[in-house]
Amino acid sequence: MAAVQLEHVSFAYSDGLVLQDASLSIKEGELVGLIGPNGSGKTTLLKLISGVLYPIQGEIHLDGLSLKRLKRKKVAQRVAVVPQQFHMPFAFKVEEVVMLGRTPFLSMLSEGRKKELDIVNQAMEVVGIRPLGQRFFNELSGGERQKVILAMALAQQPRLLLLDEPTAHLDISHQMEILQLVRRLNEEQGTTIIAAMHDLNLASLYFRRLIMLKEGRIFADGTPKEVLTPPLIQEVFSASVQVQPHPLANVPHIVVLPIENTTKPKYI
Repeated sequence: MAAVQLEHVSFAYSDGLVLQDASLSIKEGELVGLIGPNGSGKTTLLKLISGVLYPIQGEIHLDGLSLKRLKRKKVAQRVAVVPQQFHMPFAFKVEEVVMLGRTPFLSMLSEGRKKELDIVNQAMEVVGIRPLGQRFFNELSGGERQKVILAMALAQQPRLLLLDEPTAHLDISHQMEILQLVRRLNEEQGTTIIAAMHDLNLASLYFRRLIMLKEGRIFADGTPKEVLTPPLIQEVFSASVQVQPHPLANVPHIVVLPIENTTKPKYI
């Protein structure tokens, strides 16, 4: 059974279509990267799968169940989302933020329940932030905050994890750390993971399947070698590239070629 099934899904905001006639199937335990230029529909697709948005056409199924017939609480017990931006207006400690991930399973949030605390502690341990438990969330660095949000998502014990640009605004070391953790969750816990990615080389290195979007349509779907080709990248991103073998992994590595100018730049 597919973890996620989209059948001819379309969605529009007030200013026009964002996703058009999208059909795809993602199996349980897959590790999938969504790529495409800004405005191509990556974030909208994640919001549709999570039930935050509803399609104007088509059907979405989670574990064979129609998403539109599932209550929000039931969806939250299956699907966790790591958003591109997360703002905490209150002075919550890290442990309290991660505890929010248990909300779909409780009628009232209670820190006194040993089972819930054990799950929260385990999530923080997996992500490596247990020593930060009593720190205030808003005092953390960007990389530390991203780990806390990931731990909050893991505390939901999701079968499907959705990430929207998980490496945005992070330095190189934190980017690699987050993506290695995501891949480990997929390999060791079998969590189905779908992530919108901006960096094509990171997507190539960490994701076994890539879905390329262009103007709200699924333009290509396959392995990094099948999707990250110069003709496809040129057509979708309007960028000239060379694709070379990665020096350490059996995946493509993309080198963006400079734009040729007929006139020399003038300096003042």
